[in-house]
Amino acid sequence: MIVRCAANCIPLLIQQNVNNGSDAAFNRSWAEFKVGFNDTKGNYWLGNDLLSQLTQNDHYKLRLELQLRNHSWYWAEYSSFTILSEAYNYKLLVSGYSGNVGDALSYHSNIMFSTYDRDNDQWWSNCALRYGGFWYKICGFCNANGVRGSFQWLEPDIRWHDLQTSRMWLTC
Repeated sequence: MIVRCAANCIPLLIQQNVNNGSDAAFNRSWAEFKVGFNDTKGNYWLGNDLLSQLTQNDHYKLRLELQLRNHSWYWAEYSSFTILSEAYNYKLLVSGYSGNVGDALSYHSNIMFSTYDRDNDQWWSNCALRYGGFWYKICGFCNANGVRGSFQWLEPDIRWHDLQTSRMWLTC
């Protein structure tokens, strides 16, 4: 299902991570992230193949909604968001930050997706093995798919925010 972006499009949920005490929600294989998944606890990933198709065929923004453990909500938005195909290991291209929480995701732009069974990060060990599948440069800054205890967002002043919930949306 490919939906073209229109002026009055409806935001499309591409990720939701709810800290419900489970370490397994985003500790998934390359194959699972490729096609996507949804569990009964509310954890969701659209799928890297579809995400790549959507973002390469039209211009989308990315909006992240982040709930801290104190239940306050913050947001970050990127005016340009593209995921390259599997041939490029679903490389993330993101720019144009705005929001009321620090710009943690731009640090990971031009980085390939990593999972526990496909290590594409630039760190000496496999970040996804410990933190769940995501775009990791050196395991830092933005970990919206993190597992319990490593589900965080870093402010530019080196202040970590422990997250309760994260959501990622494609918007026009």
